[in-house]
Amino acid sequence: MNHPIRFCLIALTCLALAACGRLPASGPASNEILREVADDNSEFAVYSVTRAFLPTVEKWPNTGKTERLGWIGKTAGASSQIIQSGDMLAMTIWDSSDNSLLTTQEQRAVQLGELRVAPNGTIFVPYIGDVDVIGLTPDLARREIQSQLEAIVPSAQVQLGMVEGRGNSVELIGGVAAPGTYPMPDRNYTVMSLIAAGGGVSGTLSNPQIRLMRGSSIYGTSIDRLLNNPNYDTLLRGGDKVFVENDDRYFLSFGATGTEALHNFPKDHVSAMDAVSIIGGVNERTADPRGLLILREYPGSAVGPGVRGPRNTRVVFSVDLTNFDGLFSAQNFTVNSGDVIIATESPINDVLTISQIFGQFFGVFNAANSL
Repeated sequence: MNHPIRFCLIALTCLALAACGRLPASGPASNEILREVADDNSEFAVYSVTRAFLPTVEKWPNTGKTERLGWIGKTAGASSQIIQSGDMLAMTIWDSSDNSLLTTQEQRAVQLGELRVAPNGTIFVPYIGDVDVIGLTPDLARREIQSQLEAIVPSAQVQLGMVEGRGNSVELIGGVAAPGTYPMPDRNYTVMSLIAAGGGVSGTLSNPQIRLMRGSSIYGTSIDRLLNNPNYDTLLRGGDKVFVENDDRYFLSFGATGTEALHNFPKDHVSAMDAVSIIGGVNERTADPRGLLILREYPGSAVGPGVRGPRNTRVVFSVDLTNFDGLFSAQNFTVNSGDVIIATESPINDVLTISQIFGQFFGVFNAANSL
């Protein structure tokens, strides 16, 4: 078979491919999606993202991971430490009298060593017995001990030091440079003070989230919100556990996008326009800017009677990036965790591909004729 005939067969094959359907592509064409919805509108619902539509979708139920954790506002605490069970008190008693019960003429001070505060909040002091010190500051506890000791040793003076135990310490578990157990220097020790003591938040986390475990409750917010709102700098209590973790919300990108991957939320609120930027934009050669699609699945309760929600549980939001209304609306449309962002293929791409094949064909054909 000579070369011209072979090239003609190739051309006919290209025409057949164009007639039969779309060429292989990185994503669907927007008209294919819309055609499927029109054929079976019981399975999907399509909504154009416009300024008029935004107030409606904001009233629909949330989807994806929507962890709703409260947070404790900032309050003022005591400027000194408060003695708790488990603390260690180092006591030294001074007595200058000649007939002291505690000291000698050569040694005018006696160190009682470290006294652990018992679970009932008391410590044992010789000649006095159990002294209740829980809930007192170290200075008030010193005065209380000296007051009771003066009845027996009138000239005695007491020095009291304190080493915080678990009841006066907090735990910084992870997400920082130096996790560990940190004693509270006073009752004005806050979350931000603890994070600073731990070396700051790890730079590898995406939109880091702070979690505070207190007893059987857990509270949470984002580090960004904490840093930008002084009223979020919560006062810590002894026994609190704090950790910083990655924001595990995500969305997926697919089709004629810059990347096809799973993307963690880099901030608390991600708009459709933010998502386009995060995925690296859309392919300028193949993407259809009028067909940016956001796929979202709602729970069955969202389509029940009397509930403000979509017509179907499976919803396709269509964003047109070729006009100002679409661009502004994309900036105000919230992406939920678990959403799928699809940049559709432009229908003209098949025509361009076929024309490129014919261009190559005619180039080779002309070259063959010149032989």
